[in-house]
Amino acid sequence: MTVLQRFAIDDLKPTPWKNGGGTTREIVCQPPGAGMDGFDWRVSIATIAAAGPFSAFPNVDRVIMLLEGAGVRLHSAAAGVDHRLDTPLLPFAFAGDVALDCDLLGGPSADFNVMTRRGKLRAEVQVLRAADGIAPAGRGLLLALRGAWHLQSGAESFTCDAGTGVWWDGTMQGWQAAPQAHDAALVVVRLLPV
Repeated sequence: MTVLQRFAIDDLKPTPWKNGGGTTREIVCQPPGAGMDGFDWRVSIATIAAAGPFSAFPNVDRVIMLLEGAGVRLHSAAAGVDHRLDTPLLPFAFAGDVALDCDLLGGPSADFNVMTRRGKLRAEVQVLRAADGIAPAGRGLLLALRGAWHLQSGAESFTCDAGTGVWWDGTMQGWQAAPQAHDAALVVVRLLPV
């Protein structure tokens, strides 16, 4: 079954983390009804408000990108990871199996997160700042971060304002994306079979 779903970040209810260090707004988790141990792909926005451990997700690959704030330092001496996530809109990919510690580099920050089940899907994450074509993918997500974007895929044609977007699952969708402002930014997530 093909799903094409529009969304607005402000309409998504924030869920507090168990450790009290932040909140998550889940945009999509597929297949429907899948829990944290059974999803094929999941996209969310998290607010990190305190230092603490990042949850480990066995057999999951992750991409995280700073949206707002000073950012965080993700590190694990055992895994040889030490990364400052302090440049907005620059994706950082890492294995979800690794238990990372997270230190704030300033106050709270907001981050965009993509998780894929290893062996099933892989995620390509990029940020567009100018008009471009987006290659077809059977699953994916587009999120206007800054400025409005006109999006077209076949008969589908609409404008997404900042903080809104669309995700799809079940059919190949390619898009034409055109910004409606000079400083616009659009997150593009394409999920491809392994």
